[in-house]
Formats: sequence, structure tokens, C-alpha cells
Amino acid sequence: MALQGPFFGKRDTDPTPTRPAGSSLGGTSSLGSAGSSSAQAFAAPVPPSTPASPLTATPAAHAASDSGAKLTVGPNIKLKGVEITDCDTLVVEGTVEATMNSRVIQIAEQGAFKGSAEIDIAEVRGSFDGTLTVREKLVIFATGKVTGKIRYGKIVIEEGGQLSGEITFGTDKSGGKSA
Repeated sequence: MALQGPFFGKRDTDPTPTRPAGSSLGGTSSLGSAGSSSAQAFAAPVPPSTPASPLTATPAAHAASDSGAKLTVGPNIKLKGVEITDCDTLVVEGTVEATMNSRVIQIAEQGAFKGSAEIDIAEVRGSFDGTLTVREKLVIFATGKVTGKIRYGKIVIEEGGQLSGEITFGTDKSGGKSA
């Protein structure tokens, strides 16, 4: 079985013309039995799915996202005005303005997240601005900057990391100690 090239690649089709040789544009229709047989020339086999795509292989947080749904917003990409749901891991290398409830968020050095997020684990190397609730562990690396209303279960701030705003320990709504 012949394999078809990439989606936007050159088509491998029969070089015969699609219009029957004796057809004319005047009066009568040329879509008789010749028209239906020419449709068979366009039937191409569906290529088998590739086992791995280069878009899904991101070195950042490979261990945390081996299973589950992962969304990567690449460099120079701006994702604005969305609600992100059913995403296990969000990797931000560009700019995201959104509301989300997820398991893991990882913001790269050049990445920025603005909005509201409820997360189990957050790793910030870039910037976060907004309302952040981290149910388990918030890690701010030396290049990271987190501002806004922040609630966390555990926190790790590497030397040079920045944290500012209304900061509260504990993720339960009733209690928590302000820092």
C-alpha cells in the first residue's frame, strides 16, 4: 500500500484530467456515468497514524506529564480569553490570559500567565499575575515572579524568585494564615 505524504505536501494523484474528454460547457450536462467514474481518481488511502509527533515531545516537565492531557503554549503564542478545563498539565512558553482548574502548570522563563488558576502543583520560571490557588506545592524559581492573590499549601522560593500581593497559607476557604 502506498503511503501519502504530509498533510500539506504534494498530492500523489493520477495525472489524468478530471473532466471527460468529450464534455462541453453548452446545453447538456456532462455529469453522466463519466462524471461518477472520475470521482474514483480522487479516492486516496488514509495514511496510518504516526506513533509520536514532534509537537508532543516537550522536554519541560516530561516526568510530570507522562500520562494525561497536556497543553503546550509555545513561544510567541498568545492565548487570550479562554477557560482551560480537563488539562492535566499546562506548559506556558508564550502568553496565556485565561481561567483554569488543572493539576500542573509550568511557566517557562519567557512564559507569562495572567488570570485565575486553581492548581495542584505550580512551577514558575516566568511570570504569573492574578489569582493563584495552589492546593499542594508552589515552586518559584530564581527567574520567576508571582503577583496577585496567592493561596498555597506548600511553597518553595529559590533565591532571586519574587512573590508579592495578598499571600495566604492554606487552600481551604474558611481558614488560612496571611503571610
